[in-house]
Amino acid sequence: MESFLQGQTVSKTFNLGGDLTINRLGYGAMRLTGQPGNFGPYADWEGGKTLLRRAVELGVNFIDTAEAYGPGDNEEIIAAALHPYSADLVIATKGGIRKPAPDDIQADGSPESLRCGVEGSLRRLQRDRIDLYQLHRPDPKVPFAESIQALAALQQEGKIRHIGVSNVTLEQLKAAQAIAPIASVQNRFSLADRSHEAILDYCAAQQIAFIPYGSLGAHPLKRGAPLAQADGVLAHIAQSHGVNPTQIALAWLLHRAPNIILIPGTTTIAHLEDNMKAASLQLEEAELAQLNDL
Repeated sequence: MESFLQGQTVSKTFNLGGDLTINRLGYGAMRLTGQPGNFGPYADWEGGKTLLRRAVELGVNFIDTAEAYGPGDNEEIIAAALHPYSADLVIATKGGIRKPAPDDIQADGSPESLRCGVEGSLRRLQRDRIDLYQLHRPDPKVPFAESIQALAALQQEGKIRHIGVSNVTLEQLKAAQAIAPIASVQNRFSLADRSHEAILDYCAAQQIAFIPYGSLGAHPLKRGAPLAQADGVLAHIAQSHGVNPTQIALAWLLHRAPNIILIPGTTTIAHLEDNMKAASLQLEEAELAQLNDL
C-alpha cells in the first residue's frame, strides 16, 4: 500500500484526463431521484435544484450522475438547475445499464446501447460533449473490449471528452487502457471497505482519477461497527478537530491518495455544507495511522 500524504498540505484539485482541473470534493447526484430504488424523478424537484446550485456556490465543480439514475431524471434535474453551465463545471455520467423498474437493473454494454446512452445523456444534460463518460459496469454478455471500443469511437466523434470505467478489476482496467486512454475509475472504496486498494494505487501511479462510491461506508468495518461509530477512534479524532466523524472519513480519503475525487451524495444543504468542510481538514500522521488500523 502506498504511503499517505503525511506532513504536507493535501492538494485540493486534480487534473482529470490531464486537462480538466477539478476540485477533489465533488457531489454525487444519485440521491436526487425517486424512491425506492433511485427510480423516477426526485420528489422535491425545486429543492433538488436549490441543492445543486448551493453545491456549485460552495466550490463543487465536479458532479457525478448516470443514465440509470431515474433513469434519465437525474441528468435532467442537473440541467434544469445549472444550465447554462459555468465554464469550469465538469459533469460525469455513466451508461451501459438498462433499468426498466426499481429492482430490475440490467447491464447492457453493447455498442448500440452505449451509443444510444451517450446521445440520450447529451440531450438530457443539454451538452454538445460529455466531459467524462463512464461504463457503469462490464456486461458479461458482451466482450469487454467491444464496450470500450464503442466508447473510443464516440470519443473520436467528439461526443465524449474522456472515458472512464466503473466496477472493474485491475485486469479489466489494463485491457481498457490498451484500447483507449482511461481518465477515471469508479469503484467502491472507503475507510470501511478497502478491497480495491490495488486498483487505487495503480491509478495513482498512472495519474488516473479514482472516484470512490460508498465513500461514507455503506458496509460495516472489520469490527462490525457502523462507520460513524468506528470503535471510538473516528469520534475521538473528529472531536479533536471540532467536526463530525463523517467529515474525518472523507478527509482520510483525501489524504489517502492525490488522485481520489470524492462524490458524497446528500439531499440536504446542511449535510452538503458539512461534507464540504472535509476538504480543509489536515490530519496528523498519528491520526492517519490510527484510522488506517481500523
